[in-house]
Amino acid sequence: MTPETSDPALQTLAAGIGEAARLNHHMLVTAESCTGGWIAKTLTDIAGSSAWFECGIVAYSYEAKQALLSVRPQTLEQFGAVSRETVIEMVSGALANTGATVAVAVTGIAGPGGGTEGKPVGTVWIAWKRRGGYPHAEAFHFDGDREAVRRQTVAAALHGLQTLTV
Repeated sequence: MTPETSDPALQTLAAGIGEAARLNHHMLVTAESCTGGWIAKTLTDIAGSSAWFECGIVAYSYEAKQALLSVRPQTLEQFGAVSRETVIEMVSGALANTGATVAVAVTGIAGPGGGTEGKPVGTVWIAWKRRGGYPHAEAFHFDGDREAVRRQTVAAALHGLQTLTV
């Protein structure tokens, strides 16, 4: 764990995001796969988060991504769950299926297994989107064990939310 990914650092990030979201009348939604709800937990650890946090969706399976986030089966078949295409459909689906105004979506391979030569353990895609805007997706390659990969994913997702809530 690094200082930027420590629990106090994540709490500070989340508090800042919450304050900006409240001031700018945003409601947030998270669409999470590899983090299993950790981003939503970090945000809702902030007292008063119900004023700016709509919901969190944890969608691990292909079926859940399709049903809850409107990810197309063809996207999953052609590109896989851990891809730019899938995370963009996840973040767009999260906004389309909720009343939120800002969304973050994550999908990745936290390990210790599941990696391939083309998508090794630590490969994570994160996307952010404001309602009415275009999604921004970025690939990350995190080092460490399962917890380290997930913790770094949470930190990166929150950093991206910072820019969307102002």
